[in-house]
Amino acid sequence: MTEKTPSAAKWSARTAAVHGGTMRSQFGETSEAMFLTSGYVYETMESAEARFKNEEPGFVYSRFANPTVRMFEERIAALEGAADARATATGMAAVTASMLCHLQAGDHVLSSRALFGSCRYIVETLLPRFGVTSSFVDGRNMDEWRAAIRPETKVLFLESPSNPTLEVIDIAAVAELAHANGARLIVDNVFATPVLQKPMELGADVVVYSATKHIDGQGRCLGGVVLSDQEFIDEHLANFLRQTGPAISPFNAWVMLKSLETLDLRVTQHARNAEAVAQFLEGHEKVERVFYPGLASHPQHKLAMSQMEMGGNIVAFEVKGGKAGAFKAANALEIVKISNNLGDAKSLITHPATTTHQRLSPEAREELGIREGLVRLSVGLEDADDLIADFDAALARI
Repeated sequence: MTEKTPSAAKWSARTAAVHGGTMRSQFGETSEAMFLTSGYVYETMESAEARFKNEEPGFVYSRFANPTVRMFEERIAALEGAADARATATGMAAVTASMLCHLQAGDHVLSSRALFGSCRYIVETLLPRFGVTSSFVDGRNMDEWRAAIRPETKVLFLESPSNPTLEVIDIAAVAELAHANGARLIVDNVFATPVLQKPMELGADVVVYSATKHIDGQGRCLGGVVLSDQEFIDEHLANFLRQTGPAISPFNAWVMLKSLETLDLRVTQHARNAEAVAQFLEGHEKVERVFYPGLASHPQHKLAMSQMEMGGNIVAFEVKGGKAGAFKAANALEIVKISNNLGDAKSLITHPATTTHQRLSPEAREELGIREGLVRLSVGLEDADDLIADFDAALARI
């Protein structure tokens, strides 16, 4: 590599999303290069020794670091406003690594109860196998957070907005509680994206993403990323990833890197479309209730708008007629596709009770508001009027 762009610290987020982290080779390419290599060549044996001792800059092995991956990490760190970042093969690898890299037997994790199914599995089932206890609270209730925290609590974990019922949690208040008790706050910010919400500015210590979602934005590649301060990355995360190996492929990292250039434009339009669709659904006679942070009817609307720039692109709504009504409406859609993914250019709909949260007990789903008629909609980049017409026709089938 012969040229690296200057520090993105002075740039706005939009500019950093286009130029941050760029490294150019001797060919002076405009589009960032993709380095599909597993290993690297050294000029001398002495140079190899120095790199392995971290006495000489350079790459050693792509499980540890890769030029394309590093450009993605530096660019999203600049966009997020984080000191550093490390990319992973998937979003769940990012969530798991963010916890396991610094927890040990005897530690305690305190989490909001409203989580994506796989995240809940990590906290509720996987961590206790290694002697790390866990407990859950209603994340909206600060009294529950305060009552449940313990001297051995090392991590507080939350999603905001949550999957799938879009509960909004006061990130700054939870961060303050964590720090007062010597713990770290980890925030899964996938629904809000770094465009609409910056948890670290609200006090979070670690932010995780499934880059598979809005960051890719077109349903092509898997990926994840963990962002934090330099101490956490250097002292805990980097070596954990190096030794356990959940490395993202350079190709996937290149796709994510290029996608960051349009992330702001896409997420903003996603949110505009979602607000229009949510307003339509809220007034429809076949819809029991709508969950969307951008609506004044959302219980935490004021908090959401104080933390987020817009309401995001995820809308959850309960169709009258329970599971049968939800299935009939979803099956009748023409533009909106049935898929458990989200953050895509295409609008996608799923039934959480039978897909993303099906492993939860019926009682747990009821507690979280995941009823049989609930569907989760990821609003895409189609024309909002076309989406509204699609839902109007589909709901008429019930």
